[in-house]
Amino acid sequence: MSTVLNVADAVVAQLNTASLSQPVVAERLYVPNFDLQDMQDMQDLRVTVVPRELHVRSLDRGRNNYEAEIDLAVQKKFKKGDAAEIDPLVAFVEEIADLFRLKRLASFPGATWSRTDHQVLYSQEHWDQLRQFTSLLTLTFRVMR
Repeated sequence: MSTVLNVADAVVAQLNTASLSQPVVAERLYVPNFDLQDMQDMQDLRVTVVPRELHVRSLDRGRNNYEAEIDLAVQKKFKKGDAAEIDPLVAFVEEIADLFRLKRLASFPGATWSRTDHQVLYSQEHWDQLRQFTSLLTLTFRVMR
């Protein structure tokens, strides 16, 4: 299987077995397009893992350095959108980031965490149009082979 897919599947497995402050059932998708009805019906937390990019560079004469970028979206409908409702979600996204920071993936130990980017703390568009909290992390893992 592809390096980036192995990494994405290992991220899903690690999320689904982790002891986190909120229950998670993560799934890997290529395109996390949900229609409006799906989002309206969503009451629980949705965590989606999407393989994003793979960068390959020469490491030495016999090995390459693969950097697999994985997008991880956390989504949940909200009622009021006030601090009491949203602050725990922001903290939860950071908790997920901490789950991977400075670690190897349990089911793919050849992949080590390299970087986390949290460029979308929350999507203003989803907030306004769907009354939904959507936060996006990009996790980068290094695999040498």
